[in-house]
Amino acid sequence: MALNNIWVFAQAANGVPTSATLELLTKARSLASNVTAIIGGDGASSGVLGEYGATKVYAIDHGSNLPGVAIASALKSVIDGGETPDLIMFPQNYEGRDVMSRLSVKLDRTVLTNSIDIEDGANGVTATTPIFGGNTLVSTSFTGATPFLASFRPKSFAAESASGAAAEVTAIAVPDLGAAGSAKVTAVHVEETTGPKLDEANIVVSGGRGLGEAANYAMIEDLAKLLKGAPGASRAIVDAGWVPYSYQVGQTGKVVKPSVYIAAGISGATQHMVGMKGSKNIIAINKDKEAPIFGVADLGIVGDVHKVLPKLIEALKARG
Repeated sequence: MALNNIWVFAQAANGVPTSATLELLTKARSLASNVTAIIGGDGASSGVLGEYGATKVYAIDHGSNLPGVAIASALKSVIDGGETPDLIMFPQNYEGRDVMSRLSVKLDRTVLTNSIDIEDGANGVTATTPIFGGNTLVSTSFTGATPFLASFRPKSFAAESASGAAAEVTAIAVPDLGAAGSAKVTAVHVEETTGPKLDEANIVVSGGRGLGEAANYAMIEDLAKLLKGAPGASRAIVDAGWVPYSYQVGQTGKVVKPSVYIAAGISGATQHMVGMKGSKNIIAINKDKEAPIFGVADLGIVGDVHKVLPKLIEALKARG
């Protein structure tokens, strides 16, 4: 089929669209001439959304209702009113999955999750999904009635401005939610962070079990700060409680594609490499010369992180 109308579930933080949103809009406009961004709130970010390809913005002010419940119900009401998109694209994150799963039930549509690409070709609309830790790619074609629902991993597409005009904003009312609307958001707590975000940083420095103990993670943070990058971590030290989950890089953490990725004391389990092997330059530091991480590294340093990292930090400080 020929895709003509695509909706993108958009998200924003402090009025600025997320990188995942801009990535999906970029892909959507390459597939269809009509791209609509769906966003919770008042649509204040319509200027940037239009710049990246949105021709319209549907703003859904869900108030204190759970976003997934309210937004899915509002989208269902729009579709019931006669506007049916060919495809709705979602980011593969908590809120994206919540809205998509609820809408899937309301529309009785199958979903394709964890995708890294989508195309409209001879076999119809086909999504590409990595399985077995990213070692195998599976292509799956949608069949049946539209809209098709698909979610995508971050960094699957490059975000590129289209220099478009601000998109027209249409407010979409949230229908009566019934019992589902009884749950309310009473407070939102945001983790305090400094420096670039992990999944947006140009340089990422990650640490693993090879650091030995939690106190040694300070070396990772010091090096990341000196390089103006973001600190990351393997699942092993996240599970051990050394650092918060928000630091985790990998299949069940964040997917990163920085210009430089430094893996210190990380052996290179498949689940971790899924989240970072797309990095432009990978530097691995590990005392085990047989560590799998060296298989994807552009530069491998066989050495003790407790000796290599302090020397590197010292050299960077000496440069001022």
